[in-house]
Amino acid sequence: MPATPRERRAARHAASPAESPTPRKTPITADRITDAALEVVATEGYDALTIRRVAALLGTGPSSLYAHIVNKEDLDDLLVGRLCAEIRLPEPDPESWRDQVLDVYGQLRDQYLKYPGIPRAALAMVPTHLEALRVREGILGILLAGGVEPQTAAWALDALTLYVGAYALERSLVRQRGHDDWVLSQDELVSRFSALPEDRFPLTRRHAVQLTSGTGHERFEFTLGLIIRNLG
Repeated sequence: MPATPRERRAARHAASPAESPTPRKTPITADRITDAALEVVATEGYDALTIRRVAALLGTGPSSLYAHIVNKEDLDDLLVGRLCAEIRLPEPDPESWRDQVLDVYGQLRDQYLKYPGIPRAALAMVPTHLEALRVREGILGILLAGGVEPQTAAWALDALTLYVGAYALERSLVRQRGHDDWVLSQDELVSRFSALPEDRFPLTRRHAVQLTSGTGHERFEFTLGLIIRNLG
């Protein structure tokens, strides 16, 4: 009896597929499905990503994809896994563990920013792809090597990963508006904040420059650093 899509998915997550002779016709595989899905996201945006659209790009019907994936969420898992495959993990070092965590999450942020919208997939799922789990395992190992208590490390891993996804999603939404940065410049924001009624917004007026300072990546590193420094 042929394996069901769920059985195929379980096998994909459990071990690498065995080598098979090259067929005459290029088969539909999880890797080809992932390649096509990334192309859709890169050229048309994440909102355009559907199983039907990916199937059309591969020149086949949706039923051919369902022989390899279960549903749209499974497709999202493949995308996140592909991006995580690009992450380089260091050997955990107790002396530089904080810098290592920042570096790994910086890599993940940059992967997300290559394909605006994919963070939506990452935020809405529990990763099961082996590459995504490899990255989580690596970060957990770094935190534990730094002396962080296991329960704290586990929840910190969740919080840091959530922030990275949210940051990348925010940046992608800004891009969708046709800007590389916020609609208003810092000078314009400072001007507007400074013009607010002083009796209602005295602190916003007084600290307008501080409230609007820094680039996105500077704030990213500040936030991650703030969390990491308080872990141990």
